[in-house]
Amino acid sequence: MAGRRTSLASLAGQKVDDVPGRSDPLLLTLPLDKLVPTRFNPRRNFGSEDDLKEFGEKLEKRQLQPAVVVSRAAYLKLWPDEAPHVGTASYVIANGERRYRASQAASRKTLDVVHNEDVAKSRADFLDAVLAENNDREDLDPIERALGIETMVNELGGADKVAEHYGKTKGWVSQQRKLLKLTAELQDLVSSGDMPVRVARDIAGLPASDQQPAWEAEQQRRAAAQRAPRQKRAPKASEQQSSSRFTAVNQKKQLPSADPTTPRDNPTERPPGLPAQTSTEGATGQVKGAVPAVPAAAEPSPGNEPVTVEPSPTAIVIPSRSPADVVETLAAQLSPQDLAEVAELLLDQVSGGHSAAEAAAPATV
Repeated sequence: MAGRRTSLASLAGQKVDDVPGRSDPLLLTLPLDKLVPTRFNPRRNFGSEDDLKEFGEKLEKRQLQPAVVVSRAAYLKLWPDEAPHVGTASYVIANGERRYRASQAASRKTLDVVHNEDVAKSRADFLDAVLAENNDREDLDPIERALGIETMVNELGGADKVAEHYGKTKGWVSQQRKLLKLTAELQDLVSSGDMPVRVARDIAGLPASDQQPAWEAEQQRRAAAQRAPRQKRAPKASEQQSSSRFTAVNQKKQLPSADPTTPRDNPTERPPGLPAQTSTEGATGQVKGAVPAVPAAAEPSPGNEPVTVEPSPTAIVIPSRSPADVVETLAAQLSPQDLAEVAELLLDQVSGGHSAAEAAAPATV
């Protein structure tokens, strides 16, 4: 919704060059009593009186952007019924009402304006100039935008003409106007940003009596979603493939024994990829789905006295207390999903108030 722009070079007080055949926009300094804002400006919030006064004081020092005005005659040619509103003013403000209000609040006597009759060539051109200032604001109010579109639909004779003017679809025009079906209280929530526009459009399709309950239900749903624990995302196919490759690589590695001096068992006597079997007291964990352990003869090391482990068709021996060995063994023998479950169980153990000794002790998983 870009409106017409005025070059700041016009601040020199000279006519602004334009294409041949058009009137020349002219920078003027006019008394405030010669100006009146158009009634078609959809902007509702111009700021507090203090905000306007502060803005007016800044304009007193320097006004970089002039307001855009058309003559009284050109405006009434488009809207003859607006004569009572225009009164005796010589010019109608198309763009710059906040600057006009700020000047009044700061007791300024004049305002810099650009007089451009081309803005009043048609109702569409004038309303486009009116809406341009609001649409270019960073704090654009969706309700103000909807009011502007509604005004254009009424003044141009239908949504089709507005859609054609802006190069949009009729559905786009309808979506903008839909917010105006909200009750006044809910429109205020949209203007303040407390109600998302997407939610507002859904609620706007309901009867007025159902809109407030629907908004309350939406707030409760959002509050419940924030309180609920975040669910873990299921791994993507690419991540599952990557985990499978990682497991396959680790299965090919030969894990170290608990003691560097302990001889490894004969790899031909056990399935490839299984860790060397070492019997250690208090350091052996069993994991479901593993191949039976084969005890290996080794000289005992301090804290790792040998003990015979009964073979089990559903067990896998974790070779030592070393966390690295435990992790590597589990990574080689478990699926990514089982690994994740084991990790969660271990975290629950640690966070459940166990002592450091209990957390360090091997457990049967």
